[in-house]
Amino acid sequence: MNIRRFTTFVFVLAIVTLIAGLSACDQIQQLLVPATPQTDGLSEKIPVGLVYPVTGRLATFALPIQRGFELALEEVNNSQLGNIKLNFIIADDQSTVEGAVKAYNKLIHQAGVPVIFGPTTSGQAEAAFPIAQQNGVVAFSSSSNASGLSALGDLIFRAGLTTDVLIPGGVKATHAKLGYQRVVTIYDEIDPYSIDSHEKFRDTLTEIGVEILITETFQSGDTDFSAQLDRMKAANPDAIFIAALPPELTGIQVQSRQLGIPAETPFITSLISDVENAGAAAEGAISFAGWISTADTPGNQAFVQKYRATYGSEPNPWTAQSYAAVYILAAAIAEAQSTDPTAIRDALANTKNFDTVLGPFSFNAVGDAVYDPVILIVKNGEFQIFE
Repeated sequence: MNIRRFTTFVFVLAIVTLIAGLSACDQIQQLLVPATPQTDGLSEKIPVGLVYPVTGRLATFALPIQRGFELALEEVNNSQLGNIKLNFIIADDQSTVEGAVKAYNKLIHQAGVPVIFGPTTSGQAEAAFPIAQQNGVVAFSSSSNASGLSALGDLIFRAGLTTDVLIPGGVKATHAKLGYQRVVTIYDEIDPYSIDSHEKFRDTLTEIGVEILITETFQSGDTDFSAQLDRMKAANPDAIFIAALPPELTGIQVQSRQLGIPAETPFITSLISDVENAGAAAEGAISFAGWISTADTPGNQAFVQKYRATYGSEPNPWTAQSYAAVYILAAAIAEAQSTDPTAIRDALANTKNFDTVLGPFSFNAVGDAVYDPVILIVKNGEFQIFE
């Protein structure tokens, strides 16, 4: 009886020892062989958050941005781009900073997305980006341009060129061509993007010896700019520099012409003019951007034609940036072969000279976009290259 029990014990012990040995071998093999990237979820549509103003004062401005995302999403999902398919989970930021923060929290904590596109403005991004960084989620804005925001964390990326890239070179080039010496400036004193843009305008104008006669301010949501514009008109400037988001930018341009500021006094703006709503008031306005519809960049003409056919209107630089961002993300996920945010971050950070409608696209060390800027001027109601 005792011998039988001993024999059984020895047999069981041998099996346990064998299993332990195989397990140890397996662990050693895992140490010696590189780990296979996490591929869970790649066989199904990958959830991606999309934050933009469905409602509120910026909704009209954001519509072309939304359409750029949608157009690229359809193309990517119907292509063979690494067999990657995406599913947008949309959250309305309601055109406010608070709405963007709420949208980010909802997408992170309820939807569990690994990546969020948006938000639209720099002010929203400044508040929302740290939430993504703290929660280990990639944030990728296609339209926020204020300098320094991508440096808030290593999970943050942007597709638009920043103010420190666009404005100094743009001001110097327009000054060389137009020769303005006495100017006025006006900016939104509570919007981070407008403040940042105005600082870049001011610093560059001072550097090249242009006199700033007066500087006027307003606040987001204002609709009457007549007092500021009367003072600007009285100064008789050679040019007017405007740092504002679209609703106020359009209002300033329209009211300037209504108050008799001559068309010969050009607007130089931090954002492109809303030609459709500003109409003749936008004629001659100069702005700095990263894209124009006539560019001979890879796939650009097909993109423009498809956009026109689909929506019956013209795409703008933010449309192109959003369209390109979807392709950049899809390519990064295909490269990472993973839905893990860290793996996606690493693949995005390694994006170099990737062909897009914006041209060869790269990210710099802090996640800001690198490609060629352009200077645009409105002529006959259309954007053309400023020459």
